[in-house]
Amino acid sequence: MTPNGRGKSWNFWTAGTEDVPFADAVLDDVNRRYPVDQKKVYVSGYSYGSAMAWRYVCQSGADVAALLAVAGSIDQTETCPQAPEEVRHVHGLADQVMDFPMGPGGDVTYPVALWRRAFGCNGAGAPQKDWQARSFLTFSRTSWSCAGRDVTLDLYPGGHFIPHGWIGRQLDELLGLTPSYP
Repeated sequence: MTPNGRGKSWNFWTAGTEDVPFADAVLDDVNRRYPVDQKKVYVSGYSYGSAMAWRYVCQSGADVAALLAVAGSIDQTETCPQAPEEVRHVHGLADQVMDFPMGPGGDVTYPVALWRRAFGCNGAGAPQKDWQARSFLTFSRTSWSCAGRDVTLDLYPGGHFIPHGWIGRQLDELLGLTPSYP
């Protein structure tokens, strides 16, 4: 399902937005209509939709298996009352639409600081081997495993776009499949 908020946008700026109960109602409707494996509910979005996905799992994400966020987030200083089991975020370092949220001292891992703090992650994270979906698109990955919850951050040198192959690879990895992207 790909719902849209009131006025074809999302109100993700503050906790208590009416869009979270709306998204809950959409998921309830999906659960009534289709056989859903409740252990494999993934919430994702791009740009403002990504920020809304962050807001949703922050307010109502206790039953969400993973957040798959593409080029959008919420204020990293917030405290979330709920959280998904896993977080995967991708962001372009040259993004000028939903600016790359550079952290203090040039910390490029800051886009997932909220979840690292919420999950009790300590340390700098484990840099992984760079990977490519296409020859022109290289991702640098850092991951944290924190008290049974994982946080993964993929960065690429480009701007504000959905990187080719990123969602497919995340789903392959989450489902325990050999990545078919690339």
